[in-house]
Amino acid sequence: MKPVVALVLQLVSSARDLLPVIGVVAFFQLVVIRRPLPDGMAVGELVFGVLLVLVGLTLFIRGLEIGLFPLGESLARALAERGSAFWLFAFAFTLGFGSTVAEPALIAVAGKAALVVAEAGMLGDGEDAGPAFALQLRLVVAVSVGAAVVLGVWRILVGWPLHLMIIAGYVIVLLLTLVAPPSIVGIAYDSGGVTTSTITVPLVTALGIGLATCIRGRSPLLDGFGLIAFASVMPIIFVLLYGLVAF
Repeated sequence: MKPVVALVLQLVSSARDLLPVIGVVAFFQLVVIRRPLPDGMAVGELVFGVLLVLVGLTLFIRGLEIGLFPLGESLARALAERGSAFWLFAFAFTLGFGSTVAEPALIAVAGKAALVVAEAGMLGDGEDAGPAFALQLRLVVAVSVGAAVVLGVWRILVGWPLHLMIIAGYVIVLLLTLVAPPSIVGIAYDSGGVTTSTITVPLVTALGIGLATCIRGRSPLLDGFGLIAFASVMPIIFVLLYGLVAF
């Protein structure tokens, strides 16, 4: 009975979170734009779509709470207790890489970036040039997030100050922006944003908290968070470097 109650409570919470978004869209559609729904969309289809979003969001969050969060924390603790830095860093890299390469937001942005770059005539005339660029961009971003998680784990282990490392990262971003091709700058900055989305954030956060919990002298509050910041800035650096090489 308790799982059912928890699921219902999560459904109510998700509905409350979605209400502001629905209200904004409805206001502009009905009051400001005052036009029919696009492509003959029926009101029933719109309502059904919103319900699917609500149910999907509820199940996703509930799944994180009962599955991925506990598993990520337990794996981080177990690897830290084994005392093997190699396996800990290997787990951190593969977790960052695997969660990012499957990130739906990154797949969407990479596909759109490939279309725009191809239309600008920067990829040649081959039919596979666009998909190849999209795949390369996804792999570059995924590798960068894996490296970012490794760097964040190293910071937790040695106790380096988070703010100084983040400042150094953005200084590198600004310097690379001055020399990178202008056509890649916007894509690079967007790549840093899409990595901190539905799949990557819960797993990386669970890793940081679990690791900080089991290491003596580390606080889950002070040291467990901050990995997401590395996962935001590192893709910008890597994509800018990729732009310098590719274009």
